[in-house]
Amino acid sequence: MITAEGLEQLGFTRYSGDGGDYLLALQDGVVVITEWHSASPQPSEAEIETAHAEWQAEYDSKAYARARADAYASIADQMDMQYHDSVNGSRTWLDHIESVKDAHPK
Repeated sequence: MITAEGLEQLGFTRYSGDGGDYLLALQDGVVVITEWHSASPQPSEAEIETAHAEWQAEYDSKAYARARADAYASIADQMDMQYHDSVNGSRTWLDHIESVKDAHPK
C-alpha cells in the first residue's frame, strides 16, 4: 500500500507548485504515485509499506502526548491557576498537571 506517511518517512515531500517529490491519486480505489519528481529513485511499494509501519509505530508511541495535549487546560487558564496559586498558596495548577499526567501516562 502506498501512503504519504510512508513516503514522508523515507524523506520525500508531496509535490506542490514550489517543488517536491511526488503526487498521489486514488485510482480504482487504490492509491498510486501519479508523478515522481525526485532525483532519487522511486521506492518500491514494499519499501513504502515498511516505512509506513515505522511511521505508524512512532505515531502510536506518542498517543499519550496527544491525549495530554487535549486534556490540558488552555495556557490562559493555566496562567490564571498559577496566579491564584501564588496569591492563595494553593496547588490548583500543580494538581491539574499531575491529574493529566496520571490519566495519560507515558
